Amino acid sequence: MGKAERKSTDGSVQGYVAIPTKRDGPGVLVLHAWWGLNDFFRSVCDRLATAGFVALAPDLYHGATASTIEEAKAVMSKLKQEEARDDIVKGVRALQGHPKVRGERLGVIGFSMGAYWALWLAEEHPEDVAAAVLFYGTGEAKYEKAQAAFLGHFAEKDPYESPEYVLEVEKALRTGGREVTFHTYPGTTHWFFEEDRRDAFNAAAARVAWQRTMGFLTTHLVGKES
Repeated sequence: MGKAERKSTDGSVQGYVAIPTKRDGPGVLVLHAWWGLNDFFRSVCDRLATAGFVALAPDLYHGATASTIEEAKAVMSKLKQEEARDDIVKGVRALQGHPKVRGERLGVIGFSMGAYWALWLAEEHPEDVAAAVLFYGTGEAKYEKAQAAFLGHFAEKDPYESPEYVLEVEKALRTGGREVTFHTYPGTTHWFFEEDRRDAFNAAAARVAWQRTMGFLTTHLVGKES
């Protein structure tokens, strides 16, 4: 497992790749929160590789990271939407072309800002995404083309995502018969899964969310490889 720059048919994508040591497996794209591609999101890739998935986290900030909310707002404000879209698609193509990846359809896990991009990817490139996991983040409540199954993990007390809007997104995703399961974790706030966010991390909720995520990805990627 480790850092690498993968080449895709669309060019190159900068990011972190984690590969199972003894076997190949389905591919999972990891989309970081507004903090940037820090050690925590690299560790998510490592955990996925330990579980048998090939994980790639594109670096949407191209090296920049933030540790405070003020810094994160400043860095995210410089993110160019077109460039982020290109990096995400290149990440998909790099995973699909990786010799250790089984199957063309991938999983995607997005955290906060990354959840917005995970929803965008599932809608705009439905043929590439079989399973999408959202951590305390949403997007526009309009999804007509997406074909993926969706799993959502949301905080009970979240100043960034209202329960009403989360419900609206859930209803929109169910259109067309898609499988959608959203969970709300009592006593949690935004970023509850990220152990480096000491003001928000909730170990018990994070453990349950990871177990649910592993079961979901196993069902929709390992059990339904194309």
